[in-house]
Amino acid sequence: MVDVQKLRDQRANIWEQAKSLLDAGLNTAEERESYDRMEVDLDQRDEDIERAERASSREQNYSRVDRPGVLFREADRDQDGEAKEISAAFGNFVRNGIAEMETDQRNIMRARFMTDPAIKNAAGVGSGSAGGYAVPAEWWNRIVEVQTAASPMLQEAEVITTATGANLPWPTNDDTGNIGAILAENTAVTEQDITFGTAALDSYMYTSKMIRASLQFLQDSSTSEEWLQGKLGTRVGRILNNHFTVGTGTSQPDGIVTSATVGVTGTGSFASTKGISGDDIIDLTESLGDGYDGAPGLKFMMHKTVRKAIRKLKGTDGQYLWQPALSADVPSTIASYPFVINNDMPTLAASSKSLLFGDIKAAYVIRIVKGLQMLRLTERYADYLQVGFLGFERADGTLQDAQAVRVFQTTATA
Repeated sequence: MVDVQKLRDQRANIWEQAKSLLDAGLNTAEERESYDRMEVDLDQRDEDIERAERASSREQNYSRVDRPGVLFREADRDQDGEAKEISAAFGNFVRNGIAEMETDQRNIMRARFMTDPAIKNAAGVGSGSAGGYAVPAEWWNRIVEVQTAASPMLQEAEVITTATGANLPWPTNDDTGNIGAILAENTAVTEQDITFGTAALDSYMYTSKMIRASLQFLQDSSTSEEWLQGKLGTRVGRILNNHFTVGTGTSQPDGIVTSATVGVTGTGSFASTKGISGDDIIDLTESLGDGYDGAPGLKFMMHKTVRKAIRKLKGTDGQYLWQPALSADVPSTIASYPFVINNDMPTLAASSKSLLFGDIKAAYVIRIVKGLQMLRLTERYADYLQVGFLGFERADGTLQDAQAVRVFQTTATA
């Protein structure tokens, strides 16, 4: 395993050198070139650390190899006989297709076929394939894990899972102005209503698009199932993250950036500050609803290029706002708050909402319809000795507490 602490120490050393150059003013071309190289090194160390931490987490979640190259969670050891039969049947279906399966496994797969005209239309397949096969729980858990790794919004927002895709009215509220009271003896309790609204959580159909694999790989590789799970999870996770971040709300979810209130509008010059200043960042942290001042879940979310610009900014105390993590217990911070890199966030540009701050879990809710359906298309790519796979999943998301989050918006002029 990669030594994560060593990477953190390397990042801290690079940052100390970069600060020295910044403090000196970057007055020469050589100094500017050196600083730019250090910026690249810092970004690379950040990515290496994040990758190593994800790998470490995955290593803890997966404890054994059930067959060569395919990993399973500790909990899967306790699968009952029926679950194991379903998993085995689905694995055989992926590698060889329905036609090559024994009767008992074919019956298991038929029971998992879910009719859905939307899948038929999206896949462009015949009437006999007007739906898809529901993946077993083992597959679903793995796909969700991969999706979450590919989606900062799935990591940070509140996620609910529903059994069906029926329209779901979801309460939105603002209770930050309500407080309790002392109750005198023999006095009736007075009511103080929460300001409720309602947002409808839909179930938009998402697809992985076509995933092609050679027959040889599927039949001979011990990791073909894990590979397909990764492709399905990553592809759908990426589009979900984009829509949960900047979705328009028209035939797709309302993104958190799209829906959030602007807390601070920048006035800085793009030429000198990229449109953001240290004061802007401090003001943004003070712009939340009263009930969220000092809340434990507060953090920033931004594109990695925004972090790059913020690295050069100082607070009123003369210290740089960005501080790297020196250990696993203390994350990297900006203005003493942790942050999340989400590369679906807007970059710094005129009028862009390029920095978000608040309690993301309290602010945004994601609805995932449990279960992913999959099609195996044998004939379409038969001339290439390949098989096509399509995954389908339903989801939506919406802002549920507008007071819990704010965005910084750059000036309209560059």
